[in-house]
Amino acid sequence: MLELAILGFLYDTPLHGYELRKRISALTGHVRPVAESTLYPAIKRLEKAGLLVRATEPGAVAAPRHVLSLTAEGRIELRRRLTEPDERDITDENRWFTVLAFLRHLDDAPAQAAVLRRRLAFLEEPASFFYDGDRALRAEELDDPFRRGVLTIARATSRAELSWLRATLESLDG
Repeated sequence: MLELAILGFLYDTPLHGYELRKRISALTGHVRPVAESTLYPAIKRLEKAGLLVRATEPGAVAAPRHVLSLTAEGRIELRRRLTEPDERDITDENRWFTVLAFLRHLDDAPAQAAVLRRRLAFLEEPASFFYDGDRALRAEELDDPFRRGVLTIARATSRAELSWLRATLESLDG
């Protein structure tokens, strides 16, 4: 998820590490804070793989600053990851939002639609967080108001996303 976010934000424009960290934190930080000790090793891995380059610019006030940019290979890799997201990128809501944030970088509407169809299929599968044996429990069946709240909120979120997915797929297919 972190590497995808790095590639996605740098696809738009070259960024200083600090600015990149702020943007990633705005996208995913409320769930998974982005520490420097996590971000900079990921940047180095991508740099070593030839997916991004670092250039030094003079600092406005003090020390020189490093600006990160995607290479042509980095742009190709981002589009590959968006075209072929792994299963967790489809099923984990936070990872999904990262994919969704950059899906516009796929120039091909059928490729975008294929990714959205995978998410749609996942959401259309019956699921619950709570079970009675093998039977999924519905919110209305729970006495616990907190667990009922989890299911009620999840249902509302899923309905909104399903509606958006179907409308967007219709637009992409049209």
